[in-house]
Amino acid sequence: MIMQEETLNNKVLLLDTNHPLLEQRLTRAGFHCDHFPELSLEELRNIIGDYSGIVLRSRFILSRDLLSRAGKLSFIGRVGAGTEGIDLAFAHQAGIRCFNAPEGNRNAVGEQAVGMLLAMMNHLLRVDAEVRDAVWIREGNRGNELEGKTVGVIGYGNTGGAFAKKLSGFDCRVLAYDKYKKGYSDQYVIETDMSQIFAEADILSLHVPLSDETRYLVNSEYLGRFKNHIWLINTSRGMVVNTADLVDALEQGRLLGAALDVLEYESSSFENLDESELPAPFRALVASNKVILSPHIAGWTIESKLKLAEVITDKILGAFKPPAL
Repeated sequence: MIMQEETLNNKVLLLDTNHPLLEQRLTRAGFHCDHFPELSLEELRNIIGDYSGIVLRSRFILSRDLLSRAGKLSFIGRVGAGTEGIDLAFAHQAGIRCFNAPEGNRNAVGEQAVGMLLAMMNHLLRVDAEVRDAVWIREGNRGNELEGKTVGVIGYGNTGGAFAKKLSGFDCRVLAYDKYKKGYSDQYVIETDMSQIFAEADILSLHVPLSDETRYLVNSEYLGRFKNHIWLINTSRGMVVNTADLVDALEQGRLLGAALDVLEYESSSFENLDESELPAPFRALVASNKVILSPHIAGWTIESKLKLAEVITDKILGAFKPPAL
């Protein structure tokens, strides 16, 4: 859909550090960009009303309270895929256009999901540590091949599609379920429903946003419906998976392994773990040799940093322009 270009005042607040291209392109287009690295939430409350645009990653939650103070705000650009840190309902009500950039890091997420899967199925982290300790175990470290396996992809958007594309050379069968899409079977996936994925999947990869519907989607009841013992990959959001139930499934053998780029216990900014929320299930993940963990970096590559800046700037400049100076 082609959107009519809108004109607004030229002040944009950059709430996070991003690739320099983003600020450069906005500035060349006529916007005045402010970036205050030490800005506090209270200071943001006091200045947000001066800006027609905000660009952020995850440093602040743009709540109804904050957005209600932003009387001049016309757009919000999220340099990333998820938008759960923005009160979208209020933004829509207030006429604030919201953009995100899932196209910018989808390839990075797809590549890391495949890398984590191969490492998990072939015990690569474990055997690396063993060899470094002069432990040489071959029979006890036999791996599993992707060829011939059935992979279930939950959510067939940007990252789910990128993951499926990466799998196309492995001679595995890929099933995809997306509650909000129809007619998306292609050369990479077979569109299906959850009953077939529960019955046939050997591997499950999560590519859904965090919402009331997906919060703790993967729990004991969900995992108990799989006919096969499965490997699980989560590169979406940590709270899509109930960690305690995942640990139980690992200990019972219903899960063969878990590769988690995201954790239930991340801070709201995704920049660190919430040290007050690290209970026994987290310690069990850390202790398990069936688990691979990474610090929310699946979309965090040198290339995606540039791509994200390009995508979000394209979307902003395609819809808005500052007034003539």
